[in-house]
Amino acid sequence: MSSFQLILFFISAVIFYIFFKQLFSSSYPKRGVDFEAKREDEQIGGITEAGKNFSTPEPQISRLEQLLSMADRALEKKDFVEADKALSSANIIEPENQEVLLKHGYVLVELERLNEAKEVYEELLNLNEQEDMAHGSLANVLHKLGSDEEAKKHHLRAIELDSSYAPHYFNYANTLYDLGEKESALEQYKKAYELDKSLKEAEKMIKKLS
Repeated sequence: MSSFQLILFFISAVIFYIFFKQLFSSSYPKRGVDFEAKREDEQIGGITEAGKNFSTPEPQISRLEQLLSMADRALEKKDFVEADKALSSANIIEPENQEVLLKHGYVLVELERLNEAKEVYEELLNLNEQEDMAHGSLANVLHKLGSDEEAKKHHLRAIELDSSYAPHYFNYANTLYDLGEKESALEQYKKAYELDKSLKEAEKMIKKLS
C-alpha cells in the first residue's frame, strides 16, 4: 500500500468514526421531539409552506356569553321577542345572574308583560337590594300596575342609592305628575335637569309646571 493510499484510508476511517459517533449520540435530532409546546394552551399546528409557526387556539366563549351577545344584538334591532328567548335561556344556565335579570326585566316591560317583569325585578332585588336600577325599574312597573305607594318607595330608594343619576329623579317626577302631585313633580324635574341638561323632556315639564 502506497503512502497516498494509506493517507486516504486514514481520512476515511476518521470520517466514519465521526459519523457513527454523531449518529448514536443523544444530541442527534430525533423525530417527535424537535418542537415542544411552551404553554399548556399552545398547540403545534397550522404549519404551511407560507408560514411554519405555532398556532394558539382561539379562546372559547361560554354559552352564557353567547346568549348575552345574541340578546344584545336583538336589542339593537329592537327585536324584543328574540331578546326574550336568548335571556330566558341564559336565565336557565345562571338563574341568579344579575346582568341577565336586569336585561330580561327591561325586555319584558317592552313586551308589556308587566307582571313577569315585576317578578324578575323582585328576584333581582332579593339577590342584591343595593341595585338602584332594579329599584327604579320596579317602581316604573309598579306604577303601571297601579301600585303607586309601593312605586314611590322604590323610586326614593333608587335615588337614595344613586343620587347623581338624573333619570331616577325624572322617572319619580313622572309618577308624581301622573298622580296629580304637580308641585312635588316639578321639584323632581328640576333636580333631574340640574344633573343632566340633555333631559329636554324634563326642561319641557319644568316650563309647563312653572
